[in-house]
Amino acid sequence: MEKQAWKVNGFLAVLISLLLLVVSVWLFIKLRIITIIMGVVLVFASLIILSGIVIVQPNQAQVLTFFGRYVGSIRDQGFWMTVPLVLRKKVSLRVRNFNSKTLKVNDVEGNPVEIAAVVVFRVIDSAKAIFDVDNYETFVEIQSETALRHVATKYSYDSFDDESYSLRGNAEEVSAELARELQERLAPAGVEVMEARLTHLAYATEIASAMLQRQQATAILAARQKIVEGAVGMAQMAIAQLENDGIIELDGERKAAMINNLLVAIVSDRSAHPVINTGTLY
Repeated sequence: MEKQAWKVNGFLAVLISLLLLVVSVWLFIKLRIITIIMGVVLVFASLIILSGIVIVQPNQAQVLTFFGRYVGSIRDQGFWMTVPLVLRKKVSLRVRNFNSKTLKVNDVEGNPVEIAAVVVFRVIDSAKAIFDVDNYETFVEIQSETALRHVATKYSYDSFDDESYSLRGNAEEVSAELARELQERLAPAGVEVMEARLTHLAYATEIASAMLQRQQATAILAARQKIVEGAVGMAQMAIAQLENDGIIELDGERKAAMINNLLVAIVSDRSAHPVINTGTLY
């Protein structure tokens, strides 16, 4: 886990180092063995102090290791002095985008689809990002594509059933699930997923025309079902209203004929052309 490293003002460290150098020069001038040894020691101490100088840019962290041991991270921007003789690694804390490649996967029905997504993320734990994974940027890319493939296989490309989710019809829900799964996968790397959105969704080229025909046929069938339900209801309402108002009394045969005419006029995909009976010749 990330922890705060020890640090002091860097300008104070530079001032101390300069004072040590001035004293060492004064000792060298005396040209005595003891003073020369003391001057060498002070120069060495000055160099050690200067080795602990670190500059931290805004939205950046410096991860420090001292002879292989993690001693902490510095997040505060500025000019600092920390533990001397440490190795430093920079970690960007800025918000970044990752645009995945267009992947070809099979949806829940086995249809090949092309899908891509954009992931907005940032590092929240610099120690995990450096030490728990080999390269956290590569880790984000691979896990993002893996999560996108896994989520895409849970849903169909399109669905005309209001109760089931689809990739095309429920983009918000799919994106939310993708973000949750990505957060679980990227937590070991100290990365926070801020947002995940689908940027491309289409049938694969080899089945695009066939699936378009299927999609159109399914849409027509769904529309016809709604039309039939409405037509039956309208016919029932018309007969009931005529009987309740006492306008006309219909026997079974005439009711059947009237229902037939109403259903044909309503369900037909073309405008009805009524035939008016003006009477008979005899």
